[in-house]
Amino acid sequence: MKRLSLFALSMIACNVQANLQDASKRVADYAVDTYQQTQIHTLANMVSFKTVNKQGIKAPENPQFIGFKQLLKMKAAELGLDYQDLGYTVLIGLGQQREKVTIVTHGDVQPADAKKWQKSPYLLDMTSQPGKLIARGTEDDKGPIATALYAMKAIKDKGIALENRLELMIYLAEESDWAPLKAFMKTYQQPKYAITIDASYPVVVAEKGWSLVTPTFNATSAQTGVYVSQLTGGAFKSQIPEDASVVLHNASEGVITQLKAKAMQLSAAKFAFNVVADGIKISSKGVSAHSSEPAAGVNAIAYLAALLSEVELEKNSDGQALTFVGQLIGLDLHGKQFGNIAYEHDFMGPMTVSPTLIERSGNIVEVAINLRRPVGKEKAILAHQISTAVTKWQQQHGVTLANITVDIGEPMLLDNAPHAQKLLDIFKYYTQDEDAGFVSIGGGTNAKLFDNAVSFGPSMPGKKYTGHSEHEYLTVEQIKLNLRMYTAMMMELGNM
Repeated sequence: MKRLSLFALSMIACNVQANLQDASKRVADYAVDTYQQTQIHTLANMVSFKTVNKQGIKAPENPQFIGFKQLLKMKAAELGLDYQDLGYTVLIGLGQQREKVTIVTHGDVQPADAKKWQKSPYLLDMTSQPGKLIARGTEDDKGPIATALYAMKAIKDKGIALENRLELMIYLAEESDWAPLKAFMKTYQQPKYAITIDASYPVVVAEKGWSLVTPTFNATSAQTGVYVSQLTGGAFKSQIPEDASVVLHNASEGVITQLKAKAMQLSAAKFAFNVVADGIKISSKGVSAHSSEPAAGVNAIAYLAALLSEVELEKNSDGQALTFVGQLIGLDLHGKQFGNIAYEHDFMGPMTVSPTLIERSGNIVEVAINLRRPVGKEKAILAHQISTAVTKWQQQHGVTLANITVDIGEPMLLDNAPHAQKLLDIFKYYTQDEDAGFVSIGGGTNAKLFDNAVSFGPSMPGKKYTGHSEHEYLTVEQIKLNLRMYTAMMMELGNM
């Protein structure tokens, strides 16, 4: 994450404390004094719904999403807010003004591996690590939803008459399918100000483009030399994989000894070697993280490929896939081994390239490679460079991929959002961080679908973002700070 110093310098310098209305401060204090524990209780109710989208079932027809929306409807009525169920999108609002401030969130979550959690990932765990609220969705994005509801409730309690309507937009397929929201946005009136609360502080004005390269391998081998099978790795495409494994066949004792020695050198990951019926199962254990922040994790797939990079493997599907990852990606995070695709933007930083998921159907193996690209290189040029690197790799190894798909997303860089400075003022006031500035993230939020949306929390600068990991949490102190800042944000933008 980088600061946008040039943009910040272009803004008019203001006295931070004087730039925040006294009424905003009072209502923010009231919100925390009155609703801190209540918002945590509501968050506990929210995370109990396993709102993971499943293939073949539309979110509005999924019982878990139906239950989640019923909870939202009940909460809106309880808090005196209006409620609209529009299928994939729920709108909860305060006020009937023509102009509006839209706060953008999502209610779906990524899958969670229950074996890796001390308690159920769908039970708010407040005891395993005191001070932390642990569950799937606490940071991404149910914690922010709960906070936004009680920020609006505090404003309503105080009878504040705002110039603009406050509207909380909760989309139900942000993690898997943006098509229904794109269709919805064709008829949704663009708000006066839009803020996503699905990213980071201080204020996010740039997001990299979510991209995916998926090579498919379909080949057999004689199985007379050293070969691998049963290659697995990862949980979903936007998570740095925590686990990967493969079975190695026909390897000599000397090769196994060399691999064990190399495993000691690759100490960031943990490796296990276990004898199975017809070979050695090698497992790598990394650290999961959001794939927008690959440096925050340890990529189990990449480390497994690195471990086996010096072993000459027969060119079956599994062997080709491991060799592809090891040679074109390796342990580098920025695509420097992938032909000429690597590049960097002064503010947004470098592109990141991460193998995140291995999927198979019989002999067919697919590797999902998640790219996060900044502005600075044309889409067509990047696509050509990817194609060139893959073609060269195939020629060098005398193999042909069964298929490769390339989906290149667009990055976003805003330099004229009218409310960005106000949000920065709020952050500076409540954190006393006078050096805070505008930032860029590797993630991609629904802000891209709005004319002038920026992101405001919930992740603090310098802290690991835990959404999409198997260790997701929000601290009690952070949710309190979020309530204070989101209330002030709604007050300030509501009258701006």
